[in-house]
Amino acid sequence: MKQKITIPEFKKVKQEGRKLTMVTAFDYYTATIVDESDAEVILVGDSLGMIMLGYKSTTPVTMDEMIHHTKAVVKGAPNTFIIGDLPFGSYHESCEQAVRNSARMIKETGCDCVKLEGGIEMADRVRAIANAGIAVMGHIGLTPQTATNLGGYKVQGGTPESAKKLVEDAKILEQAGSFVIATECIPSGVTKAISEAVSVPVMGIGTGPYVDIQALLTHDLLGMYGGFKPKFVKVYKNLRKEMIDGINEFKGEVDKGLFPTPEYSFNAKVEGFEL
Repeated sequence: MKQKITIPEFKKVKQEGRKLTMVTAFDYYTATIVDESDAEVILVGDSLGMIMLGYKSTTPVTMDEMIHHTKAVVKGAPNTFIIGDLPFGSYHESCEQAVRNSARMIKETGCDCVKLEGGIEMADRVRAIANAGIAVMGHIGLTPQTATNLGGYKVQGGTPESAKKLVEDAKILEQAGSFVIATECIPSGVTKAISEAVSVPVMGIGTGPYVDIQALLTHDLLGMYGGFKPKFVKVYKNLRKEMIDGINEFKGEVDKGLFPTPEYSFNAKVEGFEL
């Protein structure tokens, strides 16, 4: 059985040139599956708003919803490092709000760290959370909570100016106390520059090979989500089709009277009972 990676071990991963894998889980049962796998890290991301709750974006997700799902994942994956995502509006008002909600996430769910979006503009929040003794992960590049301001779900860092800003954002987040820098939808060359500019590990989703932690959404990599599939997603299994086929086979057997057979029925006689 695998052992949960610790905060100090994350930095060693980068120093030793090892690679970690991060996937998502939003419920107890999926968490148990990931816990039996070799993946070291689970993100309980606010993408659960779209995948589990049917929202159009991540912005409606509340702290209560994040805590509800994160708590279930923690119960299901005791041997996997678990990140609790701070939803939109839970850290934007002030450092005090950021610390309060981070503490609530850790205390009420038992997850191992929190994650928030933003670079230099959120450095004071990261510093305040870290100073409160809570492990915190910064997130730069495509930040879904504020994707509208970025022109939608687009690759970030495509100009010299924006690429330089991302590198500076990463440096500042490290200085503020972020133990991992999460990157999303950034050109590979820019991600390489980010990784070389900081001593902490870099996590990437859609940012190429030059990261220490590769991430994909579980529902994407297993072909379970029927919505838009980003360019960077490789589908390893098509479980959505398998699930639909299985349900349709069940329906077909019921229609034809083939299920249930005696094998799947309780056939013991009840003494003294007759129709």
